[in-house]
Amino acid sequence: MVDKQIIHVVILASENSILSTIASPMDMFLQAGVLWNVTMGQQPSPLFDVKIVTADGKPVNTVNKIPIFPTCDMHDIKHVDLIIIPSQGFLFNPEDKDHIARVAWLKNKYENGADLASVCGGAFTLAATGLLDGKSATTHWGLAKQFALRFPKVRLRTDLLVTDEGRLFCGGGISADLNLSLYLIEKYWGREIALQSSRCTMVDLDCISQSPFAMFIPEKNHSDSIILSSQSFMEKNFNEKINIDDLAESVSMSIRQFNRRFKSATGESVNGYLQLLRIDFAKKSLINTQLSFEDISLESGYENISYFRRIFKKHTSLTPSEYRKRFK
Repeated sequence: MVDKQIIHVVILASENSILSTIASPMDMFLQAGVLWNVTMGQQPSPLFDVKIVTADGKPVNTVNKIPIFPTCDMHDIKHVDLIIIPSQGFLFNPEDKDHIARVAWLKNKYENGADLASVCGGAFTLAATGLLDGKSATTHWGLAKQFALRFPKVRLRTDLLVTDEGRLFCGGGISADLNLSLYLIEKYWGREIALQSSRCTMVDLDCISQSPFAMFIPEKNHSDSIILSSQSFMEKNFNEKINIDDLAESVSMSIRQFNRRFKSATGESVNGYLQLLRIDFAKKSLINTQLSFEDISLESGYENISYFRRIFKKHTSLTPSEYRKRFK
């Protein structure tokens, strides 16, 4: 929490940014100390000054072709307390000269005292600075494998909506820009101001996990035909009693060799892969059917229902009934 002063925020827009990850943080910060005060019949007291900048000061188009007109070139910024890096989504080019310039500028500003925060795919730009090496970060669960491959030194936490490494922050998904913004409002101005913003915007201040939203995306972008065949078999028969010994024997491997080769190709152990298939089936069944969790457990291949319930909560942060209530 800081002394009473305006916090200077810069949003670093780039070509193909996702519009909401620029606009939502801007609105959230600009309304802190304003929306609540007006609602309660008090004088507005702005707590943040927010500017949008680009690498060269020229307009950029968001991914849906809406132009963003910046206040200035990023190099024109003299003083900044916090820099927000919006999401570039899936249209991310690490070889782009403007991206390289943004990375260098971010690192310089950080070394001169600015805090850095990324939203969703913006974590790729933040990680490119090297500042996250050895530290925790998050991004959208759908980008996890791509991120982990590119930045193996970063401890990726896609179970979290927000990560905090002192002066480096990440928000997990597109809508996590709101959770991240509230988190940062609390960081700078304390919980009461953050609660005021939460009440006015109706965004949950304490929502910190993205595990309930994630779906299992099997890794098949590899050239191991034997493992691909085993994956296909498991996906078709996940609700049966699958014996790993038999799987290994069917491809003429020892269990140890098969497990090692399977994990090398998919990133998951054989048992872990099977478990994720069953959890994914349970998620879909909770949303799309009226079946009890007991019946879903049996259809998933688990006879020990209490064990599957514990596994389900471990992976989603929710009980089956809570999951159904939230997403059905």
